[in-house]
Amino acid sequence: MALDWNYLISLIWNRDFWAASLLVAWLSILSWTFGTVLGFGVALARSSGPRWARSAAATYIWFFRSLPLLVMLIFVYNLPQIAPALRPVLSNPFWAGLIALVISETAYLAEIHRGGLLAVDRGQHEAAHALGFRAFAKYRLVVVPQSIRVALPSLGNEFITIVKLTSLVSVISLAEVLLVGQRLYTRNFLVIETLLAVSAYYVVIVSVFSFALSRLERRLDVTRNPGAERAVAPVTLSAPDVSRRQVGHDKVLELTAIQKRFGAKEVLKSVSLTVRAGEVVSIIGPSGSGKTTLIRTINALQDIDAGQIRFQGKYWISNTGRYHMARDFHEEVTHLGMVFQSFNLFPHLTVLDNVMLGPRHHGMGSKAEISDQALAQLAKVGMAVHADKYPHQLSGGQKQRAAIARALAMKPKVMLFDEPTSALDPELVGEVLAVIERLAAEGMTMVIVTHEMRFATRVSDRIVMMEDGALVANVTKEELAAAPEDARIRRFMAQADAH
Repeated sequence: MALDWNYLISLIWNRDFWAASLLVAWLSILSWTFGTVLGFGVALARSSGPRWARSAAATYIWFFRSLPLLVMLIFVYNLPQIAPALRPVLSNPFWAGLIALVISETAYLAEIHRGGLLAVDRGQHEAAHALGFRAFAKYRLVVVPQSIRVALPSLGNEFITIVKLTSLVSVISLAEVLLVGQRLYTRNFLVIETLLAVSAYYVVIVSVFSFALSRLERRLDVTRNPGAERAVAPVTLSAPDVSRRQVGHDKVLELTAIQKRFGAKEVLKSVSLTVRAGEVVSIIGPSGSGKTTLIRTINALQDIDAGQIRFQGKYWISNTGRYHMARDFHEEVTHLGMVFQSFNLFPHLTVLDNVMLGPRHHGMGSKAEISDQALAQLAKVGMAVHADKYPHQLSGGQKQRAAIARALAMKPKVMLFDEPTSALDPELVGEVLAVIERLAAEGMTMVIVTHEMRFATRVSDRIVMMEDGALVANVTKEELAAAPEDARIRRFMAQADAH
């Protein structure tokens, strides 16, 4: 039997089909939007919430992914039989369908969001913490923009799934596209032609939204940025004269009997250390000696099992049976600039926006003032020309210099460097060390975990050596120079230089 082409073509202008298509689009948009927002909350609860919230989120996802949507639709629509107060809302097929879709899809969308959240590197959380961001600001400014970029293709695919699932809502008599088609072919028996039209309308709806989502993906894809350089005078980084440094008497950092254990391994064994204003202290030692763990306790990137830390003469962090931080920790931690081994720049932001993000969040001036100050910091480290680039367009040395500028933009009292050159190629090490030496010449108080022994000797006022979690040497530059060749710290530095 031949197709009735005239009838099929006439369905292109069928008002009922167009009305049903708009209904499907609206139902899909609302279901996807509410499900995406609620799903993110469920994903957040499951990935980083307290134990009870993780259990509740996992149970929700397990149950509603197990329950067929058709069962959910019929149950919600008939719920007024046991809860009559819900009849004004649930007796309307649109609202009943929307509620059922949202409840069901939230479980699927939560898992998509969880995948996006897990894809955000842990270092991004730590960088936000170092800038003094509380949880809400961290997720809003750093984590969510990155997780959405990762999850967007899957979120878009789930939207397409929702569009197709709306056909099931016909079971509760919602006049969507499939139900309109069924009503037509039960009257004229032109089943194939009508179903072809139904298919065409679904394809159009899906195509329109697929195009919109693809445009959004392209807009969020920072790898498409051409990475143009700014027209600024190039800066040659050179090691300055450090003889102008003056070490004060005020104690800026005081670490007392710090202990930390990971399982059976004692990583920090009652370590005590004092850093004075204007002093540069380098922490050296073999791998696994506890250097990085120690420096990370200063700004609470790592908790402690026992001991106390004072910052600028005030209570800061302690554990005397329970871990405590100062009440104004998130406000004061901005005075501790942190430069990470792996840079931890925010990949969704330009270099300039990376440097501006912290000051803007903390209201450290007008937008114009913050921009000017950020450019000044970038110029200071020789990165102003790269201000409009994204981190993926930079070399390792450029990334680390941008990270230093980001920390300096917060106007810190102390700079913490965790192996700032260990992730760099040998030819890029010099440009980062030159920046650190320049900061030393300007009187910046610094604590540097490093394996660059010659640099440590040249720039440090004091060198601390750790071994097997214990502080085994703590000497000034002059004491090191006068130490005999067989001194423990001299032997280690000579062996490190030989490698």
